[in-house]
Amino acid sequence: MRYEPRKTEQKWQKIWEENCLYETDLNDEREKFYCLVMFPYPSGDKLHIGHWYNFAPTDSFARYMRMKGMNVLEPMGFDSFGLPAENYAISHGMHPKKSIAHNVATMERQLKEMGSMYDWSKEVITCVPEYYKWTQWMFLQLYKKGLAYRKNAPVNWCPSCQTVLANEQVQDGTCDRCHSAVTKKDLTQWFFNIKKYAERLLNFDGMDWPEKTKLMQEYWIGKSDGAEIDFELVPDKDNEIRGTGEKITVFTTRIDTLFGCTYAVLAPEHELVAKISTKKRLQEVNEYVASTRRKNDIERSSEEREKTGVFTGGYVINPVNGEKVPVWVADYVLASYGTGAVMAVPAHDTRDYAFAKKYKLPIRSVIKPRVGMVKEGEAFVEYGLLENSGDFSDLTSEEARVEITKKLEGEGKGRTTISYKLRDWLISRQRYWGAPIPIVYCKKCGEAAVSEKDLPVVLPDEVDFEPKGDGKSPLASSEEFVNTKCPKCKGPATREVDTMDTFMCSSWYFLRYIDSKNGEKPFDKNMAKKWLPVDMYVGGPEHACMHLLYARFLTKVLYDAKIIHFDEPFTRLVHQGMITKDGSKMSKSKGNVVSPDSFVEKYGSDVFRMYLMFMGPFTDGGDWNDRGITGIARFADRVWTLMLDKHAEKDTEALLRELHGAIKKVGEQIEVFHFNTAISAMMELTNLAYKDGMSLKSKKLFAQILAPFAPHLAEEIWQELNKDAQQGLGGNPVAEPRLGLKEEFAGTFNSIFNTEWPKYNKKYLQAATFELVVQVNGKVRGRIQAEMGISKEEAIELALTQPNIAVFIKDKKRLKEIFVPDRLLNIVVAV
Repeated sequence: MRYEPRKTEQKWQKIWEENCLYETDLNDEREKFYCLVMFPYPSGDKLHIGHWYNFAPTDSFARYMRMKGMNVLEPMGFDSFGLPAENYAISHGMHPKKSIAHNVATMERQLKEMGSMYDWSKEVITCVPEYYKWTQWMFLQLYKKGLAYRKNAPVNWCPSCQTVLANEQVQDGTCDRCHSAVTKKDLTQWFFNIKKYAERLLNFDGMDWPEKTKLMQEYWIGKSDGAEIDFELVPDKDNEIRGTGEKITVFTTRIDTLFGCTYAVLAPEHELVAKISTKKRLQEVNEYVASTRRKNDIERSSEEREKTGVFTGGYVINPVNGEKVPVWVADYVLASYGTGAVMAVPAHDTRDYAFAKKYKLPIRSVIKPRVGMVKEGEAFVEYGLLENSGDFSDLTSEEARVEITKKLEGEGKGRTTISYKLRDWLISRQRYWGAPIPIVYCKKCGEAAVSEKDLPVVLPDEVDFEPKGDGKSPLASSEEFVNTKCPKCKGPATREVDTMDTFMCSSWYFLRYIDSKNGEKPFDKNMAKKWLPVDMYVGGPEHACMHLLYARFLTKVLYDAKIIHFDEPFTRLVHQGMITKDGSKMSKSKGNVVSPDSFVEKYGSDVFRMYLMFMGPFTDGGDWNDRGITGIARFADRVWTLMLDKHAEKDTEALLRELHGAIKKVGEQIEVFHFNTAISAMMELTNLAYKDGMSLKSKKLFAQILAPFAPHLAEEIWQELNKDAQQGLGGNPVAEPRLGLKEEFAGTFNSIFNTEWPKYNKKYLQAATFELVVQVNGKVRGRIQAEMGISKEEAIELALTQPNIAVFIKDKKRLKEIFVPDRLLNIVVAV
């Protein structure tokens, strides 16, 4: 009987769905396992190969865990708010609600064709009011805790997308979506105080995450231990400093170099720039500040870029020696790090050195190497011994850090502190397609939160959502949306018109899956206690400093509010590699996106998903080509033929060793996401079994280890092999107990996925030996214990190590060797 993949796959997809096979009973008493893949954006009209490469192997892992006896939850949903979805709708001339509905329906079909084990009864779609009601509820929890606030700030602005970008969404100075150059713009925005959680976000205890991802988050958070130092401003009749004890506070990690400070530098955005600048210098300073706003933080902080700046005309006093030092404004100092002001020590900082050289500023060495000399023309940036540092000279840098800090603390001019590069999460977006921020503004009451009972604040449909280039949210044009009543005094009020960053929607979606239909609360606490945190999370490493960091932050906030019992969302994290095309990332703009649909139509989804898994290590990815897919198709055909035609009453010893070795290896390799080597083991087993056939019992074991990789093929084989024990599709005794089925279907269908993962027999894993008879010119010269299956070359090498055999061969020309596997070796030598 010929195997017909598409017909077979459609049949089993229908049966699985009718039998609710993959609907997880969350109240089941078995050990839970929550397996989650990062849900897709329905901002394109269909899934591409990169999606399949992420989803299919993870589904294979989930199926394996199910067969290991776990009560597995593998849900799916769609991250459907945000700029990509809105831009897609605009480019196709339709409303985002309509385009999202169309794209979601297409992707649902594709995911079902994949043969995935997703529990569609728990689906979440973030752009529907039933979901974003609770996204708004999450916002209010942060607002109540003082973690959500509004302020005017210079922000990253994408002139093409017409919206604000978080720091994490700026890559090499460009928008991570459209790659336009990002500029700065002053806007009143909403922020979440993630910085308050910086220290806790550096704790990765108990998290099975890739080390590289943890390092990426550590670098992004950017913890620095140092000190804040107060430099008093010098009064000047030509500026606005009038001797009122005003000061500039700098942050430094090298207080040991304080005696070498020859100038101070303010970031162009620093609030004191205008005040300290003298009348003579003010115009030049203002022009410089304006020019800086056209540059992004990455450009400004680049080590390679030439440093620029301008003198303000103002001065400050170095608190450790009383020296008057000039204050400059320079774009290499960022307002977002430390205090936005630095003490410049050109002898011991590379950037300060380059700046001082360019503008002919003094350079004073205050640290000398413990041994050797400082290279001429370079800053000495290492620790050493202090010099030219008053009473602190000859101390080590380590000693001086303690003593100088102690002196300044005693004088009230400095203090030990910690600084972080991490900035607060900017969540405002001046676009239409997002969850409205549940805040109103009242002339009488000021800023007020919408009452929880009045959620959701519904996103109106009748809005001209195309950006107008004025930096305002499209919602501002809807009077019906904007005008409302104050939740406090019930008087007239206006709504906040910005929408939330779509990462807010994805920061908690894993909680909603466990209770996706609940209209009274975001999730049931008891169910969360049973099912969370997520046991396995799979997705791209590009989310390390955005989604993954934000999800960790929000989880900790909910934990502190005693809403959940855990403070880390994902216990184990695995990143898939990237699938490229001709060496480039697949993208519509490059025209190199490969659709899986034609391959699925031609070869079936089992073959396609196995081919993706066989391409190489899951975490590496690779460049797409379809040259090898026919080989996987032949493998599937051979397995089908083997299972139905190649029968043996009794398995050979060699086959049992190969089978049980495969059971062990396939299971172990799935657990570490090495799917390619697991498939290789099954190929080797197929090649061996194809020669001599296989017993029914062994075929069933083979079908079970094949099942996570080729679910339709394995299900069809399983039912065929168990036909004699079945009545229709039920009654299969091998499948007991029937796990995971709804009670009403328990008697009608026994799936291979309700069977337990087979256990290997250790006796077949021990290397079997035999007695190798060794002859020289036909005469027996020795008998050696050798491992079954050794090659001719290995047998010869083994024989030559035996003195009683080697004596008959020594100094003689070997003419040939005759080898009978697992029995005899005859070495023919010249007489």
